[in-house]
Amino acid sequence: MPRSLVGRLIAILALLLAAALASGFVMFSLFEQSTAARIGQASAVASQSCGAIARAYRFYTADWRGDAPDLSAPALRRDLAAVVVTALNDKRDVEGGLWQADAGSLAYAFPSYQGSGPKTDVPQAELPRIRAAAAAALTDDRPQLARLDAASQTLLIASCPLSGPIPSLTAWTMTRVHSFAGETYDHLMAGLAILSAAVIGASGLASLLVLTWRRHVGRIEAAFAAAGGDDLPRLPPTGERELDRIVLAMNDAGRRLAASHDRTRELSRQVAEAERLAAIGRVTAGVAHEIRNPIAAMRLKAESALRGGDERKVQALALVIAQVDRLDGLVRRLLTAAERDPPQPVATPLAPFLDACADAHAEVARQRGLSLAATAPGESAWFDPAQMRRALDNLVANALEAAGAGTVSLSAARLGDRLVFSVSDDGGGPPEAIRATLFEPFVTGRPEGAGLGLSIVREIARAHAGNADVVRDGGITTFRIEIPWRMS
Repeated sequence: MPRSLVGRLIAILALLLAAALASGFVMFSLFEQSTAARIGQASAVASQSCGAIARAYRFYTADWRGDAPDLSAPALRRDLAAVVVTALNDKRDVEGGLWQADAGSLAYAFPSYQGSGPKTDVPQAELPRIRAAAAAALTDDRPQLARLDAASQTLLIASCPLSGPIPSLTAWTMTRVHSFAGETYDHLMAGLAILSAAVIGASGLASLLVLTWRRHVGRIEAAFAAAGGDDLPRLPPTGERELDRIVLAMNDAGRRLAASHDRTRELSRQVAEAERLAAIGRVTAGVAHEIRNPIAAMRLKAESALRGGDERKVQALALVIAQVDRLDGLVRRLLTAAERDPPQPVATPLAPFLDACADAHAEVARQRGLSLAATAPGESAWFDPAQMRRALDNLVANALEAAGAGTVSLSAARLGDRLVFSVSDDGGGPPEAIRATLFEPFVTGRPEGAGLGLSIVREIARAHAGNADVVRDGGITTFRIEIPWRMS
């Protein structure tokens, strides 16, 4: 079964056409049967008419005495013509006469002729057939019926031998059955015309329906294509009852969707506002905590210096300078975390890039008795080397702080269509309690840490359309930066 309206209408039209063809075939078959029946009936009438002429001739010659008459005598010809007229007077569409083998036509009559006057001449076009029919009747000495089928009619000639004073005499009758004329033919033409009109009308209505629906559906598609945003367009009525039900349902769904979008936008605004306030709260709390401790330390040292001598004042000033440096570093990290510069990716060879990063931390690793190893494929990838170096420096510095007595590994690898930077160490890893929020600002597992390094790592990864995470497996902690791989 076709799944589209057009396909179904075409199927219906095909069935209608098949039914019309079948009906036309049946009607034509009935017409042919009717024509055959009319030919059979006309054959019987022609034979009966020939017999009627024979009976009238026998009646005419019943009291005949003497020798054979003069066939050229006008009186004889008038009498014989009267015999034929008498026999055929009630025979519709039948003409006939008397035929003598040597003299030819002795009498002819067509009483039912529809012309302007009586027809008295034998049809010249049919003379050879009449002569042949008469000869066949004389030869076989019994009635004959000749049939000639033409394109538009069937010609029937009946002949029967006559005995009497005129030798070699035959009676003949002739009638025509028109195949494409008459009441039956008119009925056939009327039926075929009605069938044709029905098929044409149905095809026209179906075509109009298809075009109308296509136009309406095209307008609906155009309205959806022209609609901007996520809301459904307002569809105008089409005038088609069934289609308008769908249009009304779509418009109602569009109204509900628009209302839902409004509610969603309002909720999103409220959530964003709440998140912004929460972020401000977290940053404020973190900054306050980071600033309060150095300020408290400086206050205590300053108060102690005011009560002590010069040596204590020098120690207090040294501590104040150290705490100021600590605050300055905190401010720099805050500014770095707040940066939103878009990355400037360039084709960067991975192996030299990681080697340079490892070399920058090699001295710290030696001082702590650690081994720092970098491994990378001999390929180039697209990323911002400055931003990625900043992220990896944070991860390597954290790994050197957390590592035990083993090796800190720095690596890059391609996994499908992704590039993964990894920094691994054998330290204890971040506490389980803060692992879910480890990349948030001011979240740290070290008392002396500011909790900004990993948030910077995550922001750089996200700026590269990637992400950062941490996994703990078999005593090894691995921080990963995963970004799309783009070969140079």
